Amino acid sequence: MAEHRAMQRAALLDAARTLLSEGGTEALTFPALAERTGLARSSVYEYFRSRAAVVEELCEVDFPVWAAEVSAAMEAVDGPEVKIEAYIRKQLELVGDRRHRAVVAISASELDAGAREKIRAAHGGLVAMIVEALEELGHRQPRLAAMLVQGIVDAAVRRSELGAAEDPGQIAEAAVAMALHGVRG
Repeated sequence: MAEHRAMQRAALLDAARTLLSEGGTEALTFPALAERTGLARSSVYEYFRSRAAVVEELCEVDFPVWAAEVSAAMEAVDGPEVKIEAYIRKQLELVGDRRHRAVVAISASELDAGAREKIRAAHGGLVAMIVEALEELGHRQPRLAAMLVQGIVDAAVRRSELGAAEDPGQIAEAAVAMALHGVRG
């Protein structure tokens, strides 16, 4: 029985990712989840009390996977500058991933305080990954610099998602150059 519930919960989360990535937060409804999974709408409520609960669980499940991929990319290289580059490039590479599109849709939605705090904490963990590399580069305020680097990543993600005139590779190159060399390029 527990295995069946776990499979149903996983199917609901997968359906939620699809709905969020295809149609944004407006598409994430319990009737839509029920339709995607073949469950009765009342059954969806047995797994999640609200849309915010679905969002919170997606964050708990997907952020660690995403962060592990970024961390692995950074661990595969040596030196602070190339670690920062790997941090940026891996996040931009993940833009097309369904988990990422769902996270972006989640971030844009109106969430309760608990869900927002989980997203903030997950982002904080991601940003913390490059603090050491920034310390090695001699930044006097590495945590602040890490937040600003993440701001560059976030701007590059938005640019890519808008279907900008630039190729995603060009956006990644510009983001890395901005993070490592500032406006001087």
